[in-house]
Amino acid sequence: MTSSEAGDRRRVRQAALSVGIWVAASSAIVVALGVTVLVAVILLRARVESDEHGTDFSGHHGGGDDLVVDVDRLLPWVIGLGILGVIVLSAIAWFAARRAVRPLGEALRLQRNFVADASHELRTPLTTLTSRIQIAQHRFARGGDVADALEQLRSDADAMNDTLTDLLMAAEGTADTNSLTRVGDAVDAAVARLQPLADDSGVTLAVVSTDRAVRMPLPTLTRVLIAVIDNAIQHSPGGTTVTIEASAAADEVEIRISDQGSGIAPADTDRIFERFARASETGKRRGFGLGLALVRDVLSRYAGSIAVEATSLTGTTFLIALPGPRS
Repeated sequence: MTSSEAGDRRRVRQAALSVGIWVAASSAIVVALGVTVLVAVILLRARVESDEHGTDFSGHHGGGDDLVVDVDRLLPWVIGLGILGVIVLSAIAWFAARRAVRPLGEALRLQRNFVADASHELRTPLTTLTSRIQIAQHRFARGGDVADALEQLRSDADAMNDTLTDLLMAAEGTADTNSLTRVGDAVDAAVARLQPLADDSGVTLAVVSTDRAVRMPLPTLTRVLIAVIDNAIQHSPGGTTVTIEASAAADEVEIRISDQGSGIAPADTDRIFERFARASETGKRRGFGLGLALVRDVLSRYAGSIAVEATSLTGTTFLIALPGPRS
């Protein structure tokens, strides 16, 4: 059994125990209140009759008064309290059932998100692989050397494996803040992965990076940058440049990705970070509106952020801010 499965079973057991205790306590309170009300009704509806012979119902002699209850007057109360108890207990059962299935609903939501995230995150590497395979085929058909293309394919396959590992860690809700990564290494890796797509679109990638480091695994920072740079490439006309610039600012590292596209409408500057939100189509690869939403989610786990720093008809700049290494 994996640690994830053990954790899931533990959470299910805890949820079941919590629901069981809650239902038992609630039912006990309802029953106690019902009995209390019934006893109070009996005492209020009963009448006192004196035994003039001083004999009680057991045949013993002795003075005293007896409490007499008319069944026809008490029966409506018993029936009413019974119906009310059934209604209240049904409501408790309904609420308990909702509490019981809540972890299942959350698990289904996380599963759907993981499938969507994995599909989106693997889409760009697969597109890059396709481009490199086509390059290798053209070289091979002309009798050229394909060793370099094969090496790049091997590197892309390793990158896909790193992406899958990072996605599985994210699905478990873990954030590795102990890994120290140079921003320049992540920028170089992202540019290398996206260079074939940029070439196909006629877009130039210009890099101005820093040697500052952040506490985030290299595969995680790389896929964050790939998502933002890929978005910039898709919205850049041919013959323009996408600039990636990293700089140090106080205790943070700032990474700016700037394109020369047509900009973002003011009403969309926040909406584009929502899941399945898409800007207008560009005629290039169709997006699913997950890239920037995933970037925001990943950065939030590492105390980082992303925002549209500037946008106009001449281009857009995204600002990624991440805390620097702790001293």
